[in-house]
Amino acid sequence: MNVLVLFYSMYGHIYRMAEAVALGARDVEGVTCDVKRVPETLSHDVLAKMGALEAQKAFAHVPVCTVDELSSADAIIFGTPTRFGNMCGQMRQFLDATGHLWARGALVGKIGSVFTSSNTQHGGQESTILSFHLTLLHHGMIIVGLPYSFAGQMRIDEITGGSPYGASTIAGPTGERLPSDNELAAARFQGRHVAAIASKLAR
Repeated sequence: MNVLVLFYSMYGHIYRMAEAVALGARDVEGVTCDVKRVPETLSHDVLAKMGALEAQKAFAHVPVCTVDELSSADAIIFGTPTRFGNMCGQMRQFLDATGHLWARGALVGKIGSVFTSSNTQHGGQESTILSFHLTLLHHGMIIVGLPYSFAGQMRIDEITGGSPYGASTIAGPTGERLPSDNELAAARFQGRHVAAIASKLAR
């Protein structure tokens, strides 16, 4: 049983969440989990002007995924920052290249799940995940979110990400805020939940 955690991260927030998702998936007996990233589409100069190069050194070791690798996973958990309430362009371009997988139904019946981040508390986290689901549905994937059995999403004692659609984190206006313990717990719960459902379907 193989779970793929596929992400794009510019400043490291989604990468930290991806690591937590993978930890959760590996909690399930018999599950292997690969963490990979989608290709970067921005030039070195643009990333330098955005102040992202130093942060990206932390996950430069993570292998870049190819489109064809998606078909070998039993479940795929996607991580993307928000861009105006939608997935980032790097993830969109990667998914736009999956037409040949769609044509042969290569992802039909596989589990799909999404986690995200935004700069502000209401910065499009839910719309990003929900709009991402449209692509997964076109591929015939079975969507899994973050159920309310993860009670941390109902906390009101702190500002926190997380919704029934998926785990999320708030990066802050300048990216200064790292994922909180509660947000990382949500990501780990989601990874474990997805892996457990995928295992049940396989049996």
